[in-house]
Amino acid sequence: MFVDKAEIFIKSGKGGDGRVSFRREKYVPDGGPDGGDGGKGGSIYALVDSSMRTLMDFRYKRKYSADPGEDGGKKNRFGKDAVDIIFKVPPGTIIRDKETGRVIADLTEHGEKMTLAPGGKGGKGNSHFKNSVRQAPTFAQQGRNGKELTIVLELKMLADVGLVGYPNVGKSTLLSVLTKASPKIANYHFTTLKPNLGVVEVVRGKSFVLADIPGLIEGASEGIGLGHEFLRHVERTKMLVHVVDVSGVEGRNPIVDFDTINEELASYDEKLSKKVQIIAANKTDIIYDEDVFNEFVKEMESRGYKVFPISAATQQGVTELMQYVTQELDHIEDVVLVEIDDHIDFGVEEDKNQEVIYEIKGDVYSVGGVPIDRLVYSTDFTDVESLRRFQNILTKMGVFEELRELGIEDGDTVKIFDFEFDYYE
Repeated sequence: MFVDKAEIFIKSGKGGDGRVSFRREKYVPDGGPDGGDGGKGGSIYALVDSSMRTLMDFRYKRKYSADPGEDGGKKNRFGKDAVDIIFKVPPGTIIRDKETGRVIADLTEHGEKMTLAPGGKGGKGNSHFKNSVRQAPTFAQQGRNGKELTIVLELKMLADVGLVGYPNVGKSTLLSVLTKASPKIANYHFTTLKPNLGVVEVVRGKSFVLADIPGLIEGASEGIGLGHEFLRHVERTKMLVHVVDVSGVEGRNPIVDFDTINEELASYDEKLSKKVQIIAANKTDIIYDEDVFNEFVKEMESRGYKVFPISAATQQGVTELMQYVTQELDHIEDVVLVEIDDHIDFGVEEDKNQEVIYEIKGDVYSVGGVPIDRLVYSTDFTDVESLRRFQNILTKMGVFEELRELGIEDGDTVKIFDFEFDYYE
């Protein structure tokens, strides 16, 4: 089964908690802190595997959750890092954040690897918090949470040239005679049920990838039939070979067919209609009406298109067509499909933003931001000494001074993440 779109949930592992521990050795009655750090939570990666052709695996497994890191141990022993999760995707996979629609990755090369959800950092053990004043810290740092999000995977095939046209115009036949691809071919008015790829080499040393894009129908850009399912595969191609049935056997007007398909391409994405198009006027071996054929060629050439009369069935004119395609590909730049958003936060700490954020709703004053986030993760709210340190750091950061300037009064609530405190001078 060909599957080119999938939606999955991913969650990286939480970092292990730091340990609160003190040396307890014979002849050392007052040993210092020796709590170890927690291990890193498991990360989630996507890896390109050129042996894959579809996203079918994600039909059966739609949740990927990495394990948490191990907690720190006594005697400054570090907790073990959790095992990362790596799932494979075929070349040409675009990954988006479902919530925002922003592009996380555009994966095209075999072996390319992308971090989708970094594992949470392990917390520091209490040995890190010893200083000249605090000789025996009774708190440690908690591990940071992992990142969770729902992502959408879209496969947009990596083909240099796409064959487009109505169903049953001979695209699959043309692909089969040019390459080793074996699409199912029959004389029906429906369509190939999946895109097919093949490698073409008619000029020695110069090959390109040709894709038979399943036949489009009127209304495809609006999702009628299988339109949206396959139009995305046209986006990556450098050039389109528009296959048109010019035989007239079925009474169709090839000019109307040509215009209808191009309207569907433009309706889906205006860029598609601007791609270089070469016309393969197919089924010339069974032309029923020479006038219809001649009128079509005259009209297309007047519009500036290059027309190649061919017969995919007898292979007449096919070599000349592909030689021309090979020549033209040298002059067309690679397609930049998407702009990747390099500023998406996927759980990695952002060192540049050190601003403390304040928000007032009634008598509740919320305090947040990266510095506060880090402070919360290094605080054990069940330990008096850790709470005292938490308050001292807030004071040094100027948080209480800022709250007073914002108009906070005794009895008002200060909310820091999920923790709420009553404010009193």
